[in-house]
Amino acid sequence: MSDTAIEFVNVIKRYGSAVAVDDISFSIAKGELVTFLGPSGCGKTTSLRLIAGLELPSEGQVLIGGRDVSRDPASERNVGMVFQSYALFPHMNVLDNVSYGPVIRGGNKAEAQAKAREILEQVGLAGLQARLPSELSGGQQQRVAVARAIVQQPEVLLFDEPLSNVDAKLRRKVRAEIRDLQRRFGLTAVYVTHDQEEALAVSDRIVVMQAGRIAQIGTPQDLYDRPATPFVADFIGDANLIDGTVRGGHFRAADLELVLAGDDGPATVSIRPERITLQTGGPSKVLSATYLGSRTEYVIETGAGELLVSRPISEPAMPSGSAVSLHIAPGDLTRVR
Repeated sequence: MSDTAIEFVNVIKRYGSAVAVDDISFSIAKGELVTFLGPSGCGKTTSLRLIAGLELPSEGQVLIGGRDVSRDPASERNVGMVFQSYALFPHMNVLDNVSYGPVIRGGNKAEAQAKAREILEQVGLAGLQARLPSELSGGQQQRVAVARAIVQQPEVLLFDEPLSNVDAKLRRKVRAEIRDLQRRFGLTAVYVTHDQEEALAVSDRIVVMQAGRIAQIGTPQDLYDRPATPFVADFIGDANLIDGTVRGGHFRAADLELVLAGDDGPATVSIRPERITLQTGGPSKVLSATYLGSRTEYVIETGAGELLVSRPISEPAMPSGSAVSLHIAPGDLTRVR
């Protein structure tokens, strides 16, 4: 039996002359949480809707559990979905919201409610069964929406920007709860967000999309430490992108010279701000220093252009105007072009 839960094979989705998804292929393993990440209009939500059956591909195949569902409507796919708005019935209490799916599909109401109570206990809502959605916090409503999807035992659980309606201070807690539930139930999950930190926090792997295509697929650490393109480097966290030349195992850009293996020729490298250390005295200058609580962010003027540097507050502060030198270890830069 295959361990693949979802597979796209050369999938294209057109809306008239516009191509929303442009010949993408990937697979998702059973029990994996994969996030589609990218800016607005990149094709991530369309890809999610193609899995759900809310859109059908113009070309290519969508497989779920090894079965070609490319032409199947949503009603014929065993997929659960958690929407941005949660889509809870405001006139129904928590128990009725969660048991609604199995009941409407012809299941026994008592059995459906028994299963709903079991799921609600597992997601930490056992004492809130009689409450209406309006009597719950945003995080609690999120868990009700997840419980309602889980009770139907879907092959795949889809999350469409699930934290867009959650207060910023609650996002860290709620995303941790989603990850915990996904692991506890062994769910195959697909998650859509434009928030890079959110994607890094919840995902086994991330599919970074750009203009309908896949820019890179990898683990959060792979994408952060080893971005494949300038777009990925710049989109996932902060990055300093520097144009220069590789010759004889060294990258050179103005007065900056760093060890970098690879073919000789023009190159662009990515350096994360926290991977640059500063020492007093040198050819570069601190243009600004911004205190951010746990760290200080510096803008440094160098011969290769302005660079962003992030240092912990445990280090001595470098005031604006200070002369500094930059130190970057060979393993802390990545060639992205």
